Amino acid sequence: MASVKEKSPAKAKPASKKSSEMKYSKETYMYWYESMQLMRKFEEKAGQLYGQQKIRGFCHLYIGQEACASGAKTALTKDDKWITAYRDHGIPLALGTSPNAVMAELFAKQTGSSKGKGGSMHIFDKEVNFMGGHGIVGAQIPLGAGIGFAEMYNKTKNLSICYMGDGAVRQGAFHETLNMAMLWKIPVIFVIENNGYAMGTSVKRSSNVSELYTLGEAYDMPSEPVDAMNVEAVHEAVARAAERARAGEGPTLLEFRTYRYKGHSMSDPMKYRTREEVEEYKLRDPIEQVRKTILEKGIATEDDLAAIDARIKQQVDESVKFAEESPYPAPEEAFKDVYVQKDYPFIKD
Repeated sequence: MASVKEKSPAKAKPASKKSSEMKYSKETYMYWYESMQLMRKFEEKAGQLYGQQKIRGFCHLYIGQEACASGAKTALTKDDKWITAYRDHGIPLALGTSPNAVMAELFAKQTGSSKGKGGSMHIFDKEVNFMGGHGIVGAQIPLGAGIGFAEMYNKTKNLSICYMGDGAVRQGAFHETLNMAMLWKIPVIFVIENNGYAMGTSVKRSSNVSELYTLGEAYDMPSEPVDAMNVEAVHEAVARAAERARAGEGPTLLEFRTYRYKGHSMSDPMKYRTREEVEEYKLRDPIEQVRKTILEKGIATEDDLAAIDARIKQQVDESVKFAEESPYPAPEEAFKDVYVQKDYPFIKD
């Protein structure tokens, strides 16, 4: 059975002349559909398992925000680095991390991406250059700039893409990092996943500045809003930012205007918004938009998409079985991966 990792393109391909009415190639559209559908079905299953208390602790689902990951993936290269906050299951799945490793981590099992010690909020996978989800609000922002600085220092053409929620832009570290990144022209793309409510307070109630992309303008940073319910718009905005970064022109701030269908976390009763509002956003569902394009352009048939859906269901079911059958970490694992042992001449035993 082929995985999303094997099928996903390294970069979006323009459509051929024969299909000039399409913006991108068949492979790109099919990757977008399959990767977003995998995220959606994985997260739906994770929510179900949390309700059964098979997943404990915190759990923040990505349902509704899938285009933020898939659209950016096709605009970047496999050598670029990714970092995000604690709503972090979707990005590694889009990059090709095994659903087994992510699900096992949610189950706190030894076979998880962080050996069962990170849980939902701390998924990592260096094999796909995913530098992790981070549980402290805004803590990943200076880290994302630091990763970009390392690429610049090493004279690569790689960049860092750093995701954050709309609540994180109230942190001082956000402004300090934007100032430094612009001053040094660090190749980093800052992405605000603005789902409207942070933890449960609307953007308009938390700041006088509700057009979040304008915060970058204080540092003369190229900044723009993006319809992140549309995967094509995400791809195009990230591609523009990546071109600037690789040309040595420095960072970009993108405000991805997206929406989460579920609560901030599994413990969120969502009393701060109406059911009608949620249903209105679902009319612009990113997966359904791509599905419609695929069918209208004759890229694939209903039967083709049904086969993909069935394969994804099997993948998710297999990830649950894998997680349930995997062992918990041994007690001594608590003392491993805490410090890195280095031999420095100035350190005495």
